[in-house]
Amino acid sequence: MHLVVGLGNPGKEYAGTRHNVGFDVIEDLARKHHIAVTKRTHQAVIGEGTLGQHRVILARPMTFMNLSGNAVATISRYYKIDPANIIVVLDDLNLPVGKLRLRLGGSAGGQNGLANVILRMGTQDIPRIRIGIGSVDGSRMISHVLSRFPAEERALIDECIGRASSAIETAVAEGFEMAMNRFNVST
Repeated sequence: MHLVVGLGNPGKEYAGTRHNVGFDVIEDLARKHHIAVTKRTHQAVIGEGTLGQHRVILARPMTFMNLSGNAVATISRYYKIDPANIIVVLDDLNLPVGKLRLRLGGSAGGQNGLANVILRMGTQDIPRIRIGIGSVDGSRMISHVLSRFPAEERALIDECIGRASSAIETAVAEGFEMAMNRFNVST
């Protein structure tokens, strides 16, 4: 079984913001694979289903971004999912809007939600898909991540969400390294 976790903030006021692209990927996968992500448990909203022939849990932590690891650790323990079979989807300020970067592990790179996942899981070896949301200077960072994409960026980010979903489908079916080979391309 795989656990796919989209990081974001709960609440209507955060829907569609840059910080919630992880939630958007979960919604895209749920729609494509007819998985109802509606069960409130383990500090998250989850849905169980299949991607192809593989069982998955899709999850949106309800702990707010900086405490996302609480939900990830609780779900993974309950379902006995190894960190290698967890895929975390998150926003990245250090990537241009619409750029994907898949990694098998490593540091949080300044992303507090991922830092908390690493802390609570006790390992950096957690596959992740970073989605570029564009950078700004430090004084405007909070307002930037909590803003919505302007029209000129919306098409780029929608296409990127679709590519992230495809990367997850590949990772679950053929392994995360195969997904890295296919989706870590320069654009």
